Amino acid sequence: MTSAYADSNDELQQEIAVPVEHPADDVEPGARAVIYLRVSSTGQVKTDYDPEGISIPAQREACLRKAKDLGLTVIDEYVEPGRSATEMTKREAFQRMLARVRAQGDVDYVIVYMLSRMARNRYDDAIVMADLRKRGVTLVSATEAVDDSPVGQLMHGILATFNEYQSRQSGADIANKMGQKARTGGTLGRAKIGYLNHIDHSDGRVIRTIVVDDERAPFVQLAFELYDTGDYTLDELADELYDRGLGTRPTAKHPAKKVSINKLSQMLRDRYYIGYVTYKGEEVRGRHEPLIDEDLFDRVQDRITARSAAKERRRVHHHYLKGSLFCGRCRRAGVTQRMIIQRTVNSKGSEYLYFFCRNRQNSTCDAPHVNAELVEDAVERHYATIRFNQSFIGDVRAQIDTVISEQEKSARLLHQQLSSQLAELDTQEENLIDLAADGTLPQTKVKAKLRGIERQRRHLNQRLDTASADLTDAARLIDVSLKLLERPEQLYRRCNDEQRRLLNQAVFHNIYIEDEEVTDHDLQEPFSQLHAIQQTQRSTRDAQHSMPAVPEPRDSKRATRQAGGSSSPSGVAVLLQGLQSGTCSSSISKVELRGFEPLTP
Repeated sequence: MTSAYADSNDELQQEIAVPVEHPADDVEPGARAVIYLRVSSTGQVKTDYDPEGISIPAQREACLRKAKDLGLTVIDEYVEPGRSATEMTKREAFQRMLARVRAQGDVDYVIVYMLSRMARNRYDDAIVMADLRKRGVTLVSATEAVDDSPVGQLMHGILATFNEYQSRQSGADIANKMGQKARTGGTLGRAKIGYLNHIDHSDGRVIRTIVVDDERAPFVQLAFELYDTGDYTLDELADELYDRGLGTRPTAKHPAKKVSINKLSQMLRDRYYIGYVTYKGEEVRGRHEPLIDEDLFDRVQDRITARSAAKERRRVHHHYLKGSLFCGRCRRAGVTQRMIIQRTVNSKGSEYLYFFCRNRQNSTCDAPHVNAELVEDAVERHYATIRFNQSFIGDVRAQIDTVISEQEKSARLLHQQLSSQLAELDTQEENLIDLAADGTLPQTKVKAKLRGIERQRRHLNQRLDTASADLTDAARLIDVSLKLLERPEQLYRRCNDEQRRLLNQAVFHNIYIEDEEVTDHDLQEPFSQLHAIQQTQRSTRDAQHSMPAVPEPRDSKRATRQAGGSSSPSGVAVLLQGLQSGTCSSSISKVELRGFEPLTP
């Protein structure tokens, strides 16, 4: 068990120095007392016309009565209006009282209403008591038999233990109730932007729930819609929403202000807005009304992921190559470092953009600044180097057709088998219905068998639905990849800036720049594997052409296949299986070429 009080004990002795508010020079030593009053929540001081509420005056009266019974003079009081019961270091009045006891030495007794008002942790209680005894100060409870006698100290220890148990038990009970509320779709804590906390008084019950904030909910919907356009960064979006009227909730101390970028980012990622509640990693459907439909939310997540993948920071300068360029000079030194962009304006007001290595900022790289226009031209030229040749494209497509054809045969056979089993179930069901009509079998057995047949039918129908799930998506991904890199430089040249950004992120993991040229690259999948297969085929053919001519064996066709020629799978079948099983992303299969540029006849 640890104590927050113990960790800050020395610091408080050194830093907190509070002058005595009521000097006790005229009070006889040995009879000087201070009282400590506390409630555990600010709500308890807002329950009456009295600014102190009801609890604090009641505690004060009891403590003054105890002081009178003991013949003590109260020289001061310390009031804690709504401070945590478990973190003593956060109780300002309590720390001021301890600092006075240490520094002034004019306190003989500390009177509390109950021990639980002072500490609910045995360790904290023991440290405070040791501190008070060291200075000859006695702790007195106004409502409990606690004093310096052996019986009083025994009672003190028992009460301290009980207070700790009660505190933990209450915390566990509250946590259990909160968990149950969350698991049934309830919202815990303060309402998020776009919603309001609401108390529903119905059927004699008080239900704390969430309702839509008619004032701010339209701004939440607008935030998702504007970000989905791709025209706004988080900083720009926050400004736009603030200009249109969205601000934080004003409080007594803080007026409404612009929603921070961090809050806005959390809001755009929060599935609460599509109707879900998350508690301890478990997500359930919430009882609140969603503000955003799932399609819009998914599009926003895709845009956030795309920008995050490229590490884009459009708050300063935006460029479609930002996030994709890396320093080639650092690459040769075995270091991977991103290139960042800088805007420069000359004396005539002309603007220039430059890319430079981030390591220049710490003087570990001496690569020069490169004009952005030169880099753009270099990347455009580099696209010609990643083109797939026509013979390779033809081979891969032929092999894909072969693999898919073989799978379709298996799928058709499985479809026939499942259909035959379903027909048998239909026959069994009809026979059972006939037997039930004749009264040959008991009704209970007939119903049980019919339920069993229905379960089998559902199972077979599910298998029938998934029997057609094949390698089509993976094959489509490879086909799209082949189309993209069939004439990539022409495609790239026709794209606008946003399409170029998407194409760069889809094809390249890193593009390395040195001295205004592209010196190397790392490809995304499946482009990397497809290029590796193409290189293997090219190397095999070059090796075969360089070999001396030999008589062709009778079984030459089989030998060619085993040698890995054009008729061999060359890894395409393995790549298909890998994509289908999820070893690399197939998200590009959802994007046609027209996603980058409308197809031409």
